[in-house]
Amino acid sequence: MNFNYLILSYFDENKRDLPWRYTKDPFCIWLSEIILQQTRVDQGMKFYNNFIQEFETIFDLANADEQKVLKLWQGLGYYSRARNLHFTAKMITDEYNGQFPDNFKDLKKLKGVGDYTAAAIASIVYNEAVPAVDGNMFRVFARYFNITDDISSPKTKKIFWDLGLEIIDKKRPGDFNQAVMDLGATICTPKQPKCEICPLNESCEALRLNRVNELPVKLKKTKISNRFLHFILIENEDKIALSKRIGNDVWKNLFTFPKIETETDLLDKGWILDQNLENNLTFIEEEKHILSHQNLFIKYWKLNVSLRDIITLQVENDFEMIALNDLEHYPLPKPIEKFINKHYLD
Repeated sequence: MNFNYLILSYFDENKRDLPWRYTKDPFCIWLSEIILQQTRVDQGMKFYNNFIQEFETIFDLANADEQKVLKLWQGLGYYSRARNLHFTAKMITDEYNGQFPDNFKDLKKLKGVGDYTAAAIASIVYNEAVPAVDGNMFRVFARYFNITDDISSPKTKKIFWDLGLEIIDKKRPGDFNQAVMDLGATICTPKQPKCEICPLNESCEALRLNRVNELPVKLKKTKISNRFLHFILIENEDKIALSKRIGNDVWKNLFTFPKIETETDLLDKGWILDQNLENNLTFIEEEKHILSHQNLFIKYWKLNVSLRDIITLQVENDFEMIALNDLEHYPLPKPIEKFINKHYLD
């Protein structure tokens, strides 16, 4: 097929030089795919190298402390992916004797491994002819074949899946999937695609019809909620208060300053009225932090209190005093990391 020949020829001559492309170890391929769900290749490389340096095998990752895993993941966001990564490493060592499943169907049984990741591992490592349908494939296929279906619809995903099954190169399925990934990431980009140097430009339907910027079609919009968070800085000598976040909320198992959440950006100081400390609370700064489904409006406050008051507050608000030189061992959300770097470590 013309598409296969063109895209594989392009891949053979222009494939990106990535460390996980020098191995067929499923641990390395799995790790790279989980990381790259969160970031671009140029940024993800650092995280991949740090993980491989720290955990050479699936057994090393499985035996690690979760806090260490989250710390290495710090900066990538979507920390549930890191927790799933750790959970799956334990599952593979405990239930599969350290061996990854060798097919698409069984790979999907692993926590945090969906159709795309399972297909990437199955095709690259085990040469199984299954298409890795992600944003890059949506974009490349939609433009090349002029597919106008809404990609936010589950029905449309099946259209792309069926098309991928039909045209994937049966002899080189892993290279085919990686070629589509590379083309979508470097040439057939969401904005300002480089059609003039695209290896598919002579047979691309969207280019012929002047519809490149209209495809792929995505009609469904993500609902965004606003949240108002107030972080309270409590200090004593060279220590600062940190609280571990629990429950199924943003930043689960990461550490932040003690937090108050309000319905508006106004802070209700009622939580400290019993200690008569409301006048000791001073505003520092504010910022807006954008997540995929939430806008976080964050304010930072400093509470000037004695050690005796800190002990009382600890009992009621569940935080611990951490030495500044020990912060490197604690996984922090990006806003907290940025604030600490600015005010304590610069």
